[in-house]
Amino acid sequence: MADRGCPLEAVPLPAEVRESLAELELELSEGDITQKGYEKKRAKLLARYIPLIQGIDPSLQTESRPPGPSLTAAAAPNQQKSRPTTSRDERFRSDVHTEAVQAALAKYKERKMPMPSKRRSALVHCSVETCTPPDTSSASEDEGSLRRPGQLTSTPLQGCPSVEPWLDRAFQGSSTSSSASSTSSHPGGRPAVPSTAAAPAVPPGLAAHTHVALHSAPPDVTTGLGEPSFCTRPLEAPVRGVPRGFRSGTLETADGVPVSGRVSSKIQQLLNTLKRPKRPPLKEFFVDDSEELLEVQQPDPNQPKPEGSQMVVLKGEPLAAGTSWPPSLLAALQQWGTAQPKAPCLTALDTAGKATYTLTYGKLWSRSLKLAYTLLNKLTSKNEPLLKPGDRVALVFPNSDPAMFVVAFYGCLLAELIPVPMEVPLTRKVPSDAGGQQVGFLLGSCGVALALTTEACQKGLPKAPTGEVATFKGWPPVAWLVVDGKHLAKPPKDWHPPAQNPGAGTAYIEYKTSKEGSTMGITVSHASLLAQCRALTQACGYSEAETLTNVLDFKRDAGLWHGVLTSVINRMHVVSVPYALMKANPLSWIQSVSSYKARTALVKSRDMHWSLLAQRGQRDVSLSSLRMLIVADGANPWSVSSCDAFLNAFQSRGLRPEVICPCASSPEALTVAVRRPPDLGGPPPRKAVLSMNGLSHGVIRVDTEEKLSVLTVQDVGQVVPGASVCVVKVEGTPYLCKTDEVGEICVSSGTTGTAYYGLLGITKNIFETTPVTAAGAPVSDRPFTRTGLLGFIGPDSLVFVVGKLDGLMMVGARRHSADDVVATALAVEPMKFVYRGRIAVFSVTVLRDDRIVLVAEQRPDASEEDSFQWMSRVLQAIDSIHQVGVYCLALVPANTLPKAPLGGIHVSETRQRFLEGILHPCNVLMCPHTCVTNLPKPRQKQPEVGPASMIVGNLVAGKRIAQASGRELTHLEDSDQARKFLFLADVLQWRAHTTPEHPLFLLLNAKGTVTSTATCAQLHKKAERVAAALMEKGRLNVGDHVALVYPPGVELIATFYGCLYCGCVPVTVRPPHPQNLATTLPTVRMIVEVSKAACVLTTQAIMRLLRSKEAAAAVDTKAWPTILDTDDIPKKKVAAVFRPPSPDVLAYLDFSVSTTGMLAGVKMSHAATSALCRSIKLQCELYPSRQIAVCLDPYCGLGFALWCLCSVYSGHQSVLVPPLELESNVSVWLSAVSQYKARITFCSYSVMEMCTKGLGAQTGALRMKGVNLSCVRTCMVVAEERPRIALTQSFSKLFKDLGLSARAVSTTFGCRVNVAVCLQGTAGPDPTTVYVDMRALRHDRVRLVERGSPHSLPLMESGKILPGVKVIIVHTETKGPLGDSHLGEIWVSSPHNASGYHTVYGEESLHADHFSARLSFGDTQTVWARTGYLGFLRRTELTDASGERHDALYVVGSLDETLELRGMRYHPIDIETSVIRAHRSIAECAVFTWTNLLVVVVELEGPEQDALDLVALVTSVVLEEHHLVVGVVVVVDPGVIPINSRGEKQRMHLRDGFLADQLDPIYVAYNM
Repeated sequence: MADRGCPLEAVPLPAEVRESLAELELELSEGDITQKGYEKKRAKLLARYIPLIQGIDPSLQTESRPPGPSLTAAAAPNQQKSRPTTSRDERFRSDVHTEAVQAALAKYKERKMPMPSKRRSALVHCSVETCTPPDTSSASEDEGSLRRPGQLTSTPLQGCPSVEPWLDRAFQGSSTSSSASSTSSHPGGRPAVPSTAAAPAVPPGLAAHTHVALHSAPPDVTTGLGEPSFCTRPLEAPVRGVPRGFRSGTLETADGVPVSGRVSSKIQQLLNTLKRPKRPPLKEFFVDDSEELLEVQQPDPNQPKPEGSQMVVLKGEPLAAGTSWPPSLLAALQQWGTAQPKAPCLTALDTAGKATYTLTYGKLWSRSLKLAYTLLNKLTSKNEPLLKPGDRVALVFPNSDPAMFVVAFYGCLLAELIPVPMEVPLTRKVPSDAGGQQVGFLLGSCGVALALTTEACQKGLPKAPTGEVATFKGWPPVAWLVVDGKHLAKPPKDWHPPAQNPGAGTAYIEYKTSKEGSTMGITVSHASLLAQCRALTQACGYSEAETLTNVLDFKRDAGLWHGVLTSVINRMHVVSVPYALMKANPLSWIQSVSSYKARTALVKSRDMHWSLLAQRGQRDVSLSSLRMLIVADGANPWSVSSCDAFLNAFQSRGLRPEVICPCASSPEALTVAVRRPPDLGGPPPRKAVLSMNGLSHGVIRVDTEEKLSVLTVQDVGQVVPGASVCVVKVEGTPYLCKTDEVGEICVSSGTTGTAYYGLLGITKNIFETTPVTAAGAPVSDRPFTRTGLLGFIGPDSLVFVVGKLDGLMMVGARRHSADDVVATALAVEPMKFVYRGRIAVFSVTVLRDDRIVLVAEQRPDASEEDSFQWMSRVLQAIDSIHQVGVYCLALVPANTLPKAPLGGIHVSETRQRFLEGILHPCNVLMCPHTCVTNLPKPRQKQPEVGPASMIVGNLVAGKRIAQASGRELTHLEDSDQARKFLFLADVLQWRAHTTPEHPLFLLLNAKGTVTSTATCAQLHKKAERVAAALMEKGRLNVGDHVALVYPPGVELIATFYGCLYCGCVPVTVRPPHPQNLATTLPTVRMIVEVSKAACVLTTQAIMRLLRSKEAAAAVDTKAWPTILDTDDIPKKKVAAVFRPPSPDVLAYLDFSVSTTGMLAGVKMSHAATSALCRSIKLQCELYPSRQIAVCLDPYCGLGFALWCLCSVYSGHQSVLVPPLELESNVSVWLSAVSQYKARITFCSYSVMEMCTKGLGAQTGALRMKGVNLSCVRTCMVVAEERPRIALTQSFSKLFKDLGLSARAVSTTFGCRVNVAVCLQGTAGPDPTTVYVDMRALRHDRVRLVERGSPHSLPLMESGKILPGVKVIIVHTETKGPLGDSHLGEIWVSSPHNASGYHTVYGEESLHADHFSARLSFGDTQTVWARTGYLGFLRRTELTDASGERHDALYVVGSLDETLELRGMRYHPIDIETSVIRAHRSIAECAVFTWTNLLVVVVELEGPEQDALDLVALVTSVVLEEHHLVVGVVVVVDPGVIPINSRGEKQRMHLRDGFLADQLDPIYVAYNM
C-alpha cells in the first residue's frame, strides 16, 4: 500500500480501512479529489491507529465522536456517482418501496413489537456476520433491493470488542424504521455510516469553513436507468431497511441514562446540598415555599455548541435597472388591456380538465373598470357612498373561479380600495370551517363592510330567513355584491379611475393564521407589490407572453404573487388548475403543462407526489417545455423526496433536472429565496445532511455519530434580487447567528409586507427588527423583516430552511420541528395506514414544557390492531430519530380533521379542538411516563422527630396543642333525669305512660302524604307485641342478636324497641333490592352471618324474597337462621320489660360498609346510646314541641340514631322521608320541610345532589306551590367525609329563592368509632371556611392561603363538636399530639364512643387500638378512639356560647382512602375534582391505585365518540395540578361508579370491578 506520510506497518490495519485507503488513492490518481481533500480524508481514516497525524483539520478534531467511529469506513465514493442521488424516500410510499421494507422487516417478524412502555427497547445483538452485505454488483433478489451499493462491509469487526453500539442497532430490523426524507440517512443513501461518511461528498474547499455535507453535483439520474428495474427505484428503500426503532438517546452512559438529562454527579451533589437547608427542619413546622419545584432540565455538558464565526449580512443581486418597467401594476394592466386586448390572461379549467373560460387582457381591463366604477358610484348607504378610497373589501371567491377573482382584485385596486382575499365560509357544516370565527375577527378589525363574490358562490352561501346571506359566526355585518358582468354598471366614456400613486399606501391585505390559531392581516404596500413583481420576474426570468400553469391557491402566497400579479406585469398567460380537479385527476396539471406547452409551473410537493401515484397510466405527456418548476413549499423537509422521486419518474418524459426550483416564502416577507436554473445564473443545487441531534440544539453538524437521525434538506436557492438576508437568534435580542448555527432568517428589501393590520406592537417586532452583531452594533440602518423560517446560509450563498417558527416545539432544552416529526411518522407505512398522509403535529404546554401531540387520520378500513401497531412504530421511530417522546398520539377517522382551504390540515384549529376535547379520536395512545421528565422529585420522608424536643406544657413546637371539646355534660342536666333516661326502653315506657297521644313519627311517601304515624303509646304497644313474639316464636334468649330487615318505616322502629324490651340485640339491615338480588343479597347474608344473628325479623314480602329461587342463585338460602315476619303478630304483652343489669351492656350493633369496602359492625352500649341522644338533644335544642325532618337511610350511623333513637329520647316529632321516595318525586323532602315548618332537617349528600340536579329549573314552580324554606334554622348533611363545599354552596344558592338562609346549610362528621363527632346544631357560630395549599396537604402539612391563590383548596368546618366530645389531632406515625393548624389523625374521646368492633374474623388485635388508643407523650392517661380520618383544628376569631374562642375542626379525608404516590399523600377527592372540571362530558369520576399506577375512572355523559377526548384532558389536568402521571384512564357509562346510601363513592368496589373486568368500559387507555 503506497502510504504517504508516516510508516503504518506498526499498526495492523483492518482490511476495511485498507480498502478505503486504496479507494482514496484511486480517486486521487483519477483526479476525483484534490490533494488536500485526499490528505484530510486519509488522516481521518487513520486517526485511530496513529498516535498523532500532523495536519488534521481542527474542525474535525472537535467533532464529538463516539469512540471508534473510524473503524467502519465508507465504501468507495466514486461509486456514488454512478447511482442516482435521488434514492431518497418519497413522502409517501409506493408499492415497490413497501415490498422492500417488508423484506427488511420480514427477518424480525417473530419479535413481537412491544408497546412503547419504556423509552429504550432492549437491544438484540445480532452476530456481525449476518450483517455483511452481499456484493454490490450481484445483489440477491431479497436483499439487493435493500442494500445500497455503498453499504458497510463489517467483517473485520468480529475480532474487535468495541463494535459501535449503533451498528447492532442498525441491523436490528424493526418495523419502525422511518423513511421519510427528513429522517433518511445520508444523501448517497448509505444507511449507517460513521462520521467519515459525510466527508466524501464535500467539495474540496468547503469542509474547512462549513460543517454541512453537500452534494456539489446536480442529481444525475440518467446513468441509473439502464440497470435492472428492481434496482432503480427500490434503491430508495434501504433507508427503511435500517431500523430506527431501537436506538437510544443521544449518548448514553453505561446505565442507560440519556446524557441529556444528566449532569456530572459531583456537580449534582453540590447543587443538591445548596438547594437543601443545612439541617432538616422539623416536619411539624416546615416552610412550604420551596415545595415541589419542577425539575429544570439541566443542559447537557456534551451538547454541540456553535463554533463558526459570526455570519455577515448577505446581499442578493441588485434589481436590474431596466427602463422598460411600467410605473405600476395598474399601468401595466392598462397598457396590455388597450394595446393587446386579445392576449390571453387567464384560462380556468373545470373539474373535468376542460378549459371553461379564457379571460383576455382586454376583458380584464374593461371588467375591472366596470367594477371600480360600480364600487365607487353605485353603492350607497343613507345617501352617502358606501365606500371611500382606502376602505377594505373582502373578496370571497371559490377556488374554481380565478377569473372573477382577478377581475375583483384589479377592480378594487383601480377604485383605490384594499382587497382582503379570503376563503368561502362553509358554515353549513356543523363544526364551522376551521378558523371561520378568526377570519370574522380579522374582517371586523379591518372594518370590512362589503364582500364581493360570484353569483354561483352567493347562491351556495347559507341564507337567513329574509333571503339575505346569513351572518356567519364571529363575522361583522357585511353587504354582499355579486361581480358577475350583468350586475355591474358600465362607466361613462369620460370616467377614469382615481389616479394611482403607487407608493407607501396599502395595496392589499393577505391573511395568515398563527400557531395559536389567531388570524392576522398582513398589509402589502403598492411599492412592495411592484418590487415583488420585479424581483420575481428577474429571479424566474419571466418573459412576455409566456405560459404558466398554476396549481396553487390564487388568493394568497405564491399563487397570488406569481399567478395574479407578476403574470399581469409580464402579459403572461396563466392556466389555473383548481384543487377539485387535482383531487379528481392528480395528473391534470402535468397534462395542462403538456398541452399548453407551459414554460413555468407553480406547484407544491403534494401535487408532485399525487401525480407520482397516478403516473403509471399516462404515457403521452411531455414536460420538455418546462424551464422552471417552482415548488412553493420547497422549504419543507418532505419536499426533497417529492422532488427527487418526481424527477426520477418524469425524466423520461422530458423533465430536465435543473428545472426543479424549490422556493421559500412567508406571509410576512413574501418570497424570500428561489432556486434558479443555471441559465439564469443559479449555482448548482445542493443538499445538506444534518445531524438531527445537532439541529435540536440549534447547531448545524454534518451528521457524525447518529447514522439514523439525520435531516436531508435541499437549498431553496439564493435570496431574491434586491434583498439582503441574515440569520438571527430565535429568542431574545436579534443577535446574528454564527455560520454553523440555525436561526430565524430575516430579510431586508422593498418586497416584504409592511405590517400586521391594526397590531402595532407585534408589527414592530416582526417587520422592523434590527439585527445586531455580538458586540451589539446594528448591522444595517434599514429594518429587517423576520420571516418565521428557521435556517442557515450555506456555501454559494444558498439559503437552507430547516423548519418554521410556527412548527417549532421546545421540549426540554431542545428544539424540534413539527414538519420533521410529521415526515418521520409518514414514513412508517403511510399509504397503508394514514389516510392521504394527513398528519398534524403540534405542541401543548403541560407542566411548563411543550409536549408533542401527533394526530393522524386513519384509513376507513384500518383495524384496531393495525392502529396500535402503527402507533407503537411511530413512537419508536420518533424516539429513535428525534430522541424525543411523544406525549399523545391520536388517530381520528378519515376526513374529520379541520381542513385548510386547499385540503391541508388546519393545525391550529386541530390543536384547539384537542385542547377543548372536541377532536373525537378513535384511538389514543398517551405516553406521559416517558416524556414528562420534569416532575418534582419524589418526597423522601424525614427521620422522625423525638418527642422530648417537642412538647412543653400544652405547647407543641411552640404552638398550642390541637385539642378541643364540646360543652361539658355534667352541669347541663340534673342527674336524676339523666339517671332516669339511662335506658331507652325505660324512656319509651315513661313517654307512653305520661304522653300516650303525643305523635313521635310521621312517615311520608313520594306524594308527600302520611302513610303511617306512631304516637308514644302505639310505639310502646307494637314493641311489646314484637318482644312477646320473639320470646314465644323465636325462643330467643337475652343477649341474642336479631337482624331487622325492613324497608324504612315505623315498623323498623317498633321492632327495634321490641328487641330492647326482651333483652335481644338488634342489628338493622337494608333489605335486598328485588331487581338486583345478585349484588344486594350477599351483603344482607354477610351482615346476618357476621353479626351471628339468631333470628331474622322482616315483612312477609321480604321473607318470600329471601327464600325465593332467585335468592338461591345468589346465596345459600338454606343457611338463613329462623325468619319471622311481623306483619300479623298476635296482640300480647310481655310479662316484664327487660332491664339491663348495667349501662355497659350491649344495646345494638351498627353495621355499615366503609368506603374502602370493609364491612364493619360496631357495638353500642346502653350508656353510649343514651349519651349520643343526650348530646344531639342539647346541640339541636330538641323538645317535645319541636318538629324535625329527616331524609336519611335508617340503617346505620347517625341516620339510624335520628330515625330510631332521638325522637324517643327527646320527645320531638320526626317527619321521616325515605330517600328512595325522592326517585319518583324529587321535591318531596323540601315540600315536607316547608309544610311542617321544620326548623331542623337532616339529609345526605346523595339527597342534596338529587335536589340540586333535579330541581335546578323548578324553583319557580315550587315557589308557586307555596314551598317556603325560611323556617329552616339548620339543614345538616350527615356524612363521614370531607364536606363537599361545592355541592352545599350550589344547594344554598339554588334554594335561596325559596327563602333558604345562606347560613343554614352545614355538615356533620361521624365515623365508625363515633357516629356523631360534630353537628352544627342550632346555636353557636356559623361554620367557617379556610383555604389551604393543596401541595402542602400532600406533605401532611397545613398551609393557609388566601382565597383564589393557586393550588388553594377550600375546606369547610364539619359542624360544632358535640357536648361531651373531646377531639385531639395526633401525628399518624409517632402518635404524639400536634399543634394548632397541623394535619394529623383525628382522635375522639366521648361517652358515646362505640365500645369496639363486632367481627368474627379474629382481626380484633388489628383494630384494638382503634377504640383504646393512648398518646405516646403528653397526656398519656386519657383513652381515645381513632377515627381513621385526617384533619386539623384551628382556633378561630369567633366566640362560642360560653364566651370561649371557638375551635373549628376541619376534616380532610379518610386515611384508608388516601393514595401514597411518589412519597406523598393524595386524597382521591382532590384528584377527582380536577378531573371532573377537565371536560363537560365527565359526569363523575373516581380514582384508585393499582400496583403503583394511578387509575382514573370517568363516567361519560354524552355520545360515545367523546370518550377518547377525555383521555388526554384527564392525563394533562392530573399532571398539571397534582404532578402525577395517570397510568390508566377508564371511560365508563353513567352510574357505573358505585355509591353508597350516604352518597360516598365505593372506590374499592370499583377497583375490584376493574380488576375483575366487570365494568364494561367504553374505553380503557393504558398510558405508556
